[in-house]
Order: sequence, then structure tokens, then C-alpha cells
Amino acid sequence: MIRHAFLAALLAATAAPVLAQSADQQLAELDKRITRLEDLNAIERVQRTYGYFVDKGQWAQLAELFADDATLEIGGKGIFLGKPRVLEYMRTAFGPDGAKPGLLANHMQFQSIPDVSPDGVHGWIRSRAYVMSNAGWGLPLYENAFVKQNGVWKISRLSGPFTMYTNWEGWGKNALNNTWPDKFDPPPDLPPSTVYLTYPAYYIAPFHYPNPVTGKPFKPDMGQVGAYAAPPGSKAQQESLKIGRLADGTQPIAEPPRQ
Repeated sequence: MIRHAFLAALLAATAAPVLAQSADQQLAELDKRITRLEDLNAIERVQRTYGYFVDKGQWAQLAELFADDATLEIGGKGIFLGKPRVLEYMRTAFGPDGAKPGLLANHMQFQSIPDVSPDGVHGWIRSRAYVMSNAGWGLPLYENAFVKQNGVWKISRLSGPFTMYTNWEGWGKNALNNTWPDKFDPPPDLPPSTVYLTYPAYYIAPFHYPNPVTGKPFKPDMGQVGAYAAPPGSKAQQESLKIGRLADGTQPIAEPPRQ
């Protein structure tokens, strides 16, 4: 009722330029635009809430942010299928629920760009996290998908490749390449969707949205992504140049690598 009164007031204020439209058409269009804004805000809220739950090990609460058939892929670990496996991964890899004395795991969220499909049921977000933990510093880059179920937005795919990881000495002294699937338990259901290198090499996660000015899709640079993975001219360095090229911007994120 309040929304309809608000929409009617907006309609009255803008009636002159849009006389060609009926009142019902204008109300429907305004309602659609407001719903989209609410959806964008809700998606961003879920993403940021995920970060806060990671901070203090709230794994049961975190798992509830996911759809029942969601997928999760963090770093080079591989893909986990379904909400129960999301919860198993968190508890097995990072310990029981709850904050722990002496444990630092801040998971701060920045640069969020949410989007919603025209049908209002599917959504996406590109978001960066800055991780401060006992092990060091990390920079995951999220390209996540969302689904709206019974009016509630949930994560349907979480994909968080690290772009940089280092210990407390910092990335200027000790940057750690992520070039292999992590070996800690539990094992994933599927292998990593993409093999990539972290800083001082680079991997550009494919964008879910086109250039906002030109409207053209952005295909990530496929240059010498492994240039700094090993001493220049060495066999290991030459082999590493091939790794990042496994992702060319067309590989669906939640699928096993293509041969």
C-alpha cells in the first residue's frame, strides 16, 4: 500500500512528459525499476554478509547464504557441489564454528558491481576481498552468481580465485604463486575450473558484464601470464607461460577445464 502511494506520487510529478502512457503502465514501469534497485542492494548485502561470516568462522550461518545446489570454488582447491559440501569444506578446512582466540581471518569486501537479469531471478556480482589472516595477506577476486528463490537472493555459484597471496613479509618480498590444486582436506567434487598464476604473474578473471560504456564484451588479456613464475629462460618458466592461457574468457567458471 505504501509503495503504491509512493509510486502514485512519482507518477503525478512526472505525468506531463508521459501522457502517452496509461497510469497502470507507468506504475508498472516504476515498480519494475524499484524492484531492480532493491535486488541489486540485496545481492550486495548477501556478498558482504559472506565476508563477515568468514571473519569469525560462522560456517553454519555462511552455508545458509547458498542455494541447495550451489557450487563453491576458492583459490586452486577445486569445485564443491551443494550446500552440505560448502559447510563441510569450511568446517574441515578452517575448524569448528566460532571465533577463536589468537585467530585473525578478516575478509573485507570492496569494489562490488552487482547485476540482475531481465527476468529478475538471476544475478551476479564482481567483488574484491582483502584478506588479513594469521598466514598473511590475500586478494581474492569474486565473480559470483545468485538466484532469487521465494523472494530471497542466495549464492548459486561462488568463485574466488586469488590474484595475490603472501606471508607477513609482504608481496614485495614473498609472493606465493597459486599454480596447483590445494591439497588440504576435504577433497573437491570436481577439479579446478581454471589453472592460473597469481602475482607477480597475473590472471584476469572473466567479467560477467560488458564494458559499461561501449556495451562490448571484455575478453581478458592472454599475454605472458607466467613470465615471473620462474627464472627467465628456464624450462619451468617456459612451461609456466602456458598455464594462464587455459582461461580465454569463454570458459564457464563452474565447469571442469576444457582439454
